[in-house]
Amino acid sequence: MTTAGARTPATRAPGTRLALDRPGTARVHDYLLGGKDNYAADRELAHEVLAVLPQAGDAVRAAREFLARAVRVLAARGVRQYLDLGCGLPTSEALHRIAARHATGARVVYVDDDPLVIAHARALLIDGGNVAALRADVRDPGSILGSPEVRRLIDPAEPVALVFSSVLHFLPDAAGLVAALAAPAAPGSGLVVSHATADFAPGAFAEAAWRYADASGVPLIPRDAAGMAEILGPFRAVSPGLVPLGGAPFGGTSRPGREPIMYGAVGVR
Repeated sequence: MTTAGARTPATRAPGTRLALDRPGTARVHDYLLGGKDNYAADRELAHEVLAVLPQAGDAVRAAREFLARAVRVLAARGVRQYLDLGCGLPTSEALHRIAARHATGARVVYVDDDPLVIAHARALLIDGGNVAALRADVRDPGSILGSPEVRRLIDPAEPVALVFSSVLHFLPDAAGLVAALAAPAAPGSGLVVSHATADFAPGAFAEAAWRYADASGVPLIPRDAAGMAEILGPFRAVSPGLVPLGGAPFGGTSRPGREPIMYGAVGVR
């Protein structure tokens, strides 16, 4: 994303790997969460973003808290299978541990195309036979759904939750991707989305998005409420519907640096 009439950020070919001297999305996110699996380039970009969006750290933490609440909601509806798409680096509150607290026999497949992420996941997250880590591009639903990991753990006859925690704002065709992955999902399946938005701080977000894309080569694409409705597609939003994460709520008063920059939504079929 660029600001109006502004510079064009550097780009990279799809599927190429970022060197460790260039920021990586998972590692920048890890730093904003307070993690240690990051490098100098990741920290430098995170600080550039924080300089114009000081609430960015609070926003990614709010998204993780939202994920925990969303899993609890879906588990109460009987969902025991979870696909964590673009899972990022492991955290202390990993999805399979959250799910296990609320759904007996919960099964989780973590999916990411970053080899560092998958190496960490396989080393730290795989406990028991109900968790797997799959290296795959989330933009390739066929390779994900047809993988041995998914075929072993995800029963197509049972509801499954598609989890996109802070990932769809890096993808131009987010709605199409969700629709493709949801097409074979059983009735009762769910969708969890946390997603960047510029609705509340458009100027600051535009500058942060440019800095992010310029340094990493990865676009940061905010979506408004209408764009989020497109992503939900065949899923019906669970009450309270689309909500801003962190900052002041709808109708509240905000000071600069406290406006929400993330939306969250849980949907069911």
